Amino acid sequence: MPDELQLYSMATPNGQKVSIALEEMGLTYEPHLINIIEGDQKDPDFLHISPNGKIPAIIDPNGPEGETVVLAESAAILIYLADKTGQLFPQNYLSRMEHIQWLMFQMGHIGPMFGQFGHFYKFIKDKLKDDYAEQRYTKETIRLLDVLDQRLEGRKYIMDDYSIVDISMVPWVNCCAEFYDAWEYLDMGNFKNVEDWRRRVSERPAYVKGKEVCNIQEGQR
Repeated sequence: MPDELQLYSMATPNGQKVSIALEEMGLTYEPHLINIIEGDQKDPDFLHISPNGKIPAIIDPNGPEGETVVLAESAAILIYLADKTGQLFPQNYLSRMEHIQWLMFQMGHIGPMFGQFGHFYKFIKDKLKDDYAEQRYTKETIRLLDVLDQRLEGRKYIMDDYSIVDISMVPWVNCCAEFYDAWEYLDMGNFKNVEDWRRRVSERPAYVKGKEVCNIQEGQR
């Protein structure tokens, strides 16, 4: 068993969350590319780590009380790493629950809805018989951007301070603007608070480094 934390991921928004957090927290880790385009996520060895066959996943040989921790699901990993290091996540109960509320907002809405938007807008647009699905997820993506914009009014970050909540969301917003190439289509320039926030987070050195981890075009690091 390696001595350092093992990361199994790919540089998608969900994968980037954890590698960015690892860089922000200054943890030593070894990245392993799980190429979901080629079907690596279906490998039995990976399924042993991530039963749902989704990235990212980690193995931490230095878990609580010296136990090895095997963990999948990006939000669970973010909370685990934050608790492990005491960084980017509060210990006060009420504040912690508010952070979790917004983290679940990302997991239940931002990720799935932005992902569906990208699927219909970028990947299979030419195969659709009508524009119902594209328009459905376009409207929901714009609505969610508005929710974020309102939350960020008068704020630098989603919470009072930079946290795993921001780390969980910015890769998805950047994905819409850059990878899906939908900045103009979604009128993202109208969401000034979101634009300022995502630029602020995206310029952090740990974000710049972490987002390229397990990038099939750039190499693993």
